[in-house]
Amino acid sequence: LTPHEPVPVVTLDGPSGSGKGTVGLRLARRLGWHFLDSGALYRLLALRAAQSGMDAKDTAGLSRLAETMDVAFEPQTDASLRILLDGREVGEALRTEDNGRRASLVAALPEVRRALLKKQHSLRRSPGLVADGRDMGTVVFPDAILKVYLTASPEIRAERRYKQLMEKGFDVNLRRLLEEIHERDARDSERGVSPLKPARDAWILDTSALSISEVTDRIYGRLQQKWPQAARPGKGPDKREV
Repeated sequence: LTPHEPVPVVTLDGPSGSGKGTVGLRLARRLGWHFLDSGALYRLLALRAAQSGMDAKDTAGLSRLAETMDVAFEPQTDASLRILLDGREVGEALRTEDNGRRASLVAALPEVRRALLKKQHSLRRSPGLVADGRDMGTVVFPDAILKVYLTASPEIRAERRYKQLMEKGFDVNLRRLLEEIHERDARDSERGVSPLKPARDAWILDTSALSISEVTDRIYGRLQQKWPQAARPGKGPDKREV
């Protein structure tokens, strides 16, 4: 990169269960770039608010928490992502359905989104960034070199979530998961601020019939076409606190 050339960003947006998190981590590791799980930021904020007894609609309190919470993303060699909140690994508490619902409510608040925007921008560091979320290409990184919108049918996404939770020992109901996906899709796409939708210049990729490896390969190939430097991966990101 030249001193005046912006750090390259690839954005992966889409609904829950479309595969963007797993694909994003694999792509970041292949490229040697940093990784941002923006949804985790909202889940972290929702978790911290719940731990402190704060109402999910307390915009002023949530904004203060967003500015002061200490978050660290640590990619692991097995393509998983270790996430720490105030120095402690949060583990499965971050991924519960209850916390996911709280995070969706928190994410709909304009003041909170503005408070977290600086944290997201701070991860745009050389050699590059893969950003996973719902408004990465439309709002957070509108100048990304490649914008991908991953999607899949609600039924496929519910089945993926069901298998994932069952493998981790959770007692879940597939029909209820499907209902929650429909509810969350409606909430995310109809909210007044940063609604879930593809960027105008996004590449829309349906992952319903594709494996994680196939999706990753397709995005990597597309990136090489648009930005040939991607064929020469960086040395890899260091651990980064935000």
